[in-house]
Amino acid sequence: MRRNRRSVAVVTIALAAVAGMGTAVAAAPDSATAPSACRPANHTAKIARDAASSGHVHFRVTLTAPKGYAPCELAGSPTDVVFAHHGSPLGVPAGRYGGQSTVVRFGPGRPVHFDIQVPHHGRGVPADEVSFTLRAPGGQIPGTSVAEGHFEVAAGTVIGPVQPGA
Repeated sequence: MRRNRRSVAVVTIALAAVAGMGTAVAAAPDSATAPSACRPANHTAKIARDAASSGHVHFRVTLTAPKGYAPCELAGSPTDVVFAHHGSPLGVPAGRYGGQSTVVRFGPGRPVHFDIQVPHHGRGVPADEVSFTLRAPGGQIPGTSVAEGHFEVAAGTVIGPVQPGA
């Protein structure tokens, strides 16, 4: 009798362990149920100085998404761009440049970036934040994304389209 109880206990523990492993696997996010990396709360964005070109200073805004979020598609330059310094909007409008229809895949392990191109004529003002709305192939993505870093803006600043890579 004693042997049977021990066997039943071992089988019960083994079944519980298997059931627990099945639950852990089922709880892992997949791209069908995970929230989209394109939503503003699901990615981070940082600004860094990039290589200058003739007559322009460039700043790269890199977006990254952590594991657990579903990949998504972006296209064109962000819209509703607002530059700020220490929380105060600067009132410098931003235009767009480049092709606006190329689709770029974004998600965990697939960072993307866009360019802030500023005319270099000595009249730039310091900024440390840019807020913007990302665009998908079918329209805007709801919500406002924010990137931080030291940069400058001036009249004639334009935003390039989202491109793959950091």
